[in-house]
Amino acid sequence: MNYPKKVSLGDITVRDGFQHEEILIPTAAKLWLSEQLILAGFRKIEVTNFGNPKGMPQFADADDLMKALHNSKIIKDILPEVEVTAVTIRERSIERAIQAKKEGYGPDRILLMVSTSETHHKKNSGTTLKEYWKMSEEYIKKATDAGIKVNGTVSTIWGCPITGPTDMSKAVEFARRWLDIGATDVEHADHDGSASPDRVFEYFSMILDAIPDTSKHIVHLHTTRGWGLANILAALQAGMTHYESTMGGIGGQPANFISGVPVSGTGSYYYKNPNLVGLVSTEDMAVMMDEMGIDTGIDLDKLLQVGNMVERIVGRRLRSETIKSGRIPKSLSGKK
Repeated sequence: MNYPKKVSLGDITVRDGFQHEEILIPTAAKLWLSEQLILAGFRKIEVTNFGNPKGMPQFADADDLMKALHNSKIIKDILPEVEVTAVTIRERSIERAIQAKKEGYGPDRILLMVSTSETHHKKNSGTTLKEYWKMSEEYIKKATDAGIKVNGTVSTIWGCPITGPTDMSKAVEFARRWLDIGATDVEHADHDGSASPDRVFEYFSMILDAIPDTSKHIVHLHTTRGWGLANILAALQAGMTHYESTMGGIGGQPANFISGVPVSGTGSYYYKNPNLVGLVSTEDMAVMMDEMGIDTGIDLDKLLQVGNMVERIVGRRLRSETIKSGRIPKSLSGKK
């Protein structure tokens, strides 16, 4: 089996992972994790959401965190090499990101998002797909003119948690459309764990047939039903080289209950038990790839140390196995 020799890994714990937590994560903890991820070798991290914090109070510190990150003495010599992303679903959040960039602490990259399911898209963004595409064309240009890269995300590729099955060919069409209107790259997202390995391989094979440049595509997979790493393997088999994930496999919808206070979040959860959802674990994915002889560029020993600390930050056992079991001993693997 042929796999890529080298991959690019991004970590999105500070944004996607923490948004699902039902406790407020201190800004200092978010900064610490961002710094540690960078020191461990990550050059792509996603740290906040510039959307309205009224419904998502986890991101009320968006400006403070971005300023602290840019003022960090620990990573000051490395930060110019790092691509820092913030989510900006609607116009006001994009404008906030642009203003922050002008003031010297804004993101290098922002994220816009469409779903192939009209119903899911409307719930997530508050607009129709037609309205959102029109807005995106206008604001991608504004962001680009301000020196900010734009990611266009495609969601509900393998199914919609609200309406059911979706057509993968529509996701390919949307990916091409993002690039046509000026997006730098495209995130292909299984936001609810609907994907199975066979269909992951099928879809990413379709994508690379349509748009062969692997640097234009980011794999974003959840492990809701326990298939996360199997889906990662299927994406590797298809030839994908860029991945993102979260420490301990946390993440999901913005929480609707934060530190004892009900908030809007994104409404009711899609699952009976929100603790069972989440992305693929960064730790387990990176260790697995390393054991397969794939160069991740990550200091794995440091990564596992950080993973143990993330459990202490959120206050519970998470879904990484390797932070407890460790890497395979060289005496067993036969590797040098």
